[in-house]
Order: sequence, then C-alpha cells, then structure tokens
Amino acid sequence: MIMKKLFFILVAFLASSFALAQDYPFSVVKSGTRKQAIVFIPGFACSGDVWKESVEVLKEDYTCYVLTMAGFSGVAPEKNPSFESWKMQIVRFIKEKNIEKPILIGHSMGGGLALAIAADFPYLAVKIVVVDALPCLMALSNPEFKPVPAKDCSEMINRITAMNEEQFAQMQRMSAASLTTDSSKFDEIVSWGLKSDRETFAKMYCDFSNTDLRERIKSITVPSLILLEPHFRNIETVIKEQYKKLPTVQFAYANKGLHFVMFDDKEWFMNQIREFIKE
Repeated sequence: MIMKKLFFILVAFLASSFALAQDYPFSVVKSGTRKQAIVFIPGFACSGDVWKESVEVLKEDYTCYVLTMAGFSGVAPEKNPSFESWKMQIVRFIKEKNIEKPILIGHSMGGGLALAIAADFPYLAVKIVVVDALPCLMALSNPEFKPVPAKDCSEMINRITAMNEEQFAQMQRMSAASLTTDSSKFDEIVSWGLKSDRETFAKMYCDFSNTDLRERIKSITVPSLILLEPHFRNIETVIKEQYKKLPTVQFAYANKGLHFVMFDDKEWFMNQIREFIKE
C-alpha cells in the first residue's frame, strides 16, 4: 500500500513538472506555494540542480520555478536554439502561467537572460539577481566588441561535435576545475556538461559570446543585484563600465571561490539573496 501510494505521488509530480514545461524549451520544477515567485535560470550547460540548495532555503517563503534549458544536462534539445529565443520563451512561460511579478535569479548565461528579460520587458519582473555574469562577455578582452549579425556558428559546432567522448570529457573536467573550489561539486558539474547535447553546447556558447547587452540594460527599471566572484574585484572599473547604463544596479563581491559562488561561498550567497529579495 505504501509503495503504491509513493508511486502515484511520483507520477503526479512528474506529470505536474511536464505540464509546467510542455511547449517550452526547458524543463521546470516547481517548489513552494507562496504568493511571491522566483524563477531560477541556470547557466551554460548546467542543470537546474545548481539552485537546489538555494531552493531548499527559499521554498518556505516563495514559490520557486527552476528551469533547465533545452539541450543542457539531459533535457531534450530543440532545433535552432538561440539566446534571444530562450529569452522570449521564458517570458512566454511567465505570462502564460500567470506568474505575477516574479523575481528572476540567473547564473552566468542565465544571468544574461535575466538582464535581457528585464531590459526588454521592464514591467514583467519585480527584481533581478545576476550571479557572476556580465552584459558582454567578449568585452572583457575587447571593450570595443560589436556582435556579428547572423553569426555563423558552424565552425564551432563542427569542432565540438567532432570530439570523441574522452576529448569532450577532458574539456568538461578542465572547465569545472576552473569554475569551483568545492571539490564535492566537481563531478556533478562535469556530469551536467557530459549530458548536454553537443550541438546545443556549441551553438549556445557561440551565440552567447556574440551577445552584447551593455546598451539594452538602460531600459531596466527594477532593483538589480549583481553578485560576483572575488576575482572581479580586481577589475572593478571594467565591471562598472559594463554596467554603467543600468540605473538600478548594486554590486556585491564574494569573499572566496570561483564562478559557482552559490557553492563556494554559500553563507555569503544566501545572505545576499535573502536580504535583497525580502519585501
């Protein structure tokens, strides 16, 4: 009887998750039942599980919607993914599910998506939190960078899809080692990349690298918290230059760690989030 009950609970949960995500280029897991909603957007080639510990803390006071984008970490890929199409589909999801004035929290590329949504739909969200992301990644090395219209990503796609399994795995391990100081999370981060669709991986890296939001963010009207890894404090002038047209910005730098600050400086991270999003 107990096993039968657990089975039906599991089926209901999966059906609920599927119903939330159908027709959208991402999976969705919903936790909590409070009035104020938070939409969590993970970064490049990441699972929504990157937010698992954050959700455990916040779900008692908020309704949490955790996305995992199509083609990443085992979620089925879609045809012709793009940064702009994902932005529009997240907006459509929020509108169609009647999620009123959510808080958007995005990490890395997910932070870029949060910026783009708040810029292009200024009255959709109530606040945004951008975790270790910049309006223009390529401008770090080239401040005069300008996106290439209709950029051809085929060369990168061909290069990534041509890798054998060990080559791709080695690339994921090298990447993970430079992104977190929490060794307990290393294998999990690597597994997210290995379970990602190679074509989506290459296309979205190419597309996001060709994205420049420095001008667009001037349209953002909601309070915006930018949480950054400690390294960025060394180039604070460059960071502020990228965000100079965001009128609502406030910055906070982690005390330790690398790109996955939610893992590497957990207490600082959650304190920053809770303080900023409380009413």
